[in-house]
Amino acid sequence: MTETTARRFDRSRLRLGIVIAVICGAMAFLLINLGQATAFFANADEAADQPVGRRFRLQGTVVPGSLTGEPGGLRFDVEYGCVRVPVRHTGVQAGQFQEGIPVVLEGEWADERAYYASERMYVKHTEEYTQEERDRLEAAKQECGGGSP
Repeated sequence: MTETTARRFDRSRLRLGIVIAVICGAMAFLLINLGQATAFFANADEAADQPVGRRFRLQGTVVPGSLTGEPGGLRFDVEYGCVRVPVRHTGVQAGQFQEGIPVVLEGEWADERAYYASERMYVKHTEEYTQEERDRLEAAKQECGGGSP
């Protein structure tokens, strides 16, 4: 093997090594960040299955009469499938937030499942959402004897 051929071979191996290192680094970065960004979704009746310390999104209807303000946030219950979950929300309150409407909250269990600690709130307030979710909401109402889902 001549000296020129050996240099080309070394450069090719070096380039291949750099490409492989960059690809492996990018894959590791994506796996780590996607694992942290994934937020599982659970209705209030499924929330008990979520482990303490794992962030997840909680869906339910705000129980009428349960909403109270407290320093730094709100306290209320959400219900779905006849199961109530106490919530302490410390984030920004959604503009259309009120009792009796469906909400999606993002947070995690706190104080060994004593309550759900929420920092983000999403309120579906359009007629479009009501039409799309009408069957699910009605089924939940029927299961609870006609109360709110």
